[in-house]
Amino acid sequence: MKHKLLLIYSWLIRTLLFFLPDIPFIMRFRGWLYGLGMLHKGKNFQLAHSTILNTIEMISVGENVYIANFCSIIANGNITIGDNTLFGPGVVISSGNHRFEDGLFIKQSDKKDVAIGKNSWVAANCTIVGGSVLPESSILAANSVLTSKLDETLAGCLYGGTPAKFIKKL
Repeated sequence: MKHKLLLIYSWLIRTLLFFLPDIPFIMRFRGWLYGLGMLHKGKNFQLAHSTILNTIEMISVGENVYIANFCSIIANGNITIGDNTLFGPGVVISSGNHRFEDGLFIKQSDKKDVAIGKNSWVAANCTIVGGSVLPESSILAANSVLTSKLDETLAGCLYGGTPAKFIKKL
């Protein structure tokens, strides 16, 4: 029941605040409202007007996080976003995926956690799927698809491609 109420709550926030401009005060207010239903929310969490957050009770967000326009976060498993992380427009994060059994894709999803390290930047139009980890102080290049846990000892690197691979140390 709590899950269904939080889905309605998320929809209500998005609907009521959609037409307000993306200025810092209003984006922080959106973040504060969403944070009331989240696992954890740090201060200065900012969301653009067209961001979609589903299953907010499975999302943890650190301090000074900014999520740009047209991003979608679908949390079937836990999603953890570290401090000082930026998301460009059009980023999609999904911690679940449909299964293929007996020649059919079934609706029940495999739930895997996602972690985005602190001080990271996820550029425009990236996709991050369940089971993925982006190390701290890293950049995920535009139009990349993160499908796995990247080596956390390689913090401070640029990753890109489909699937995302190490490109260079920053």
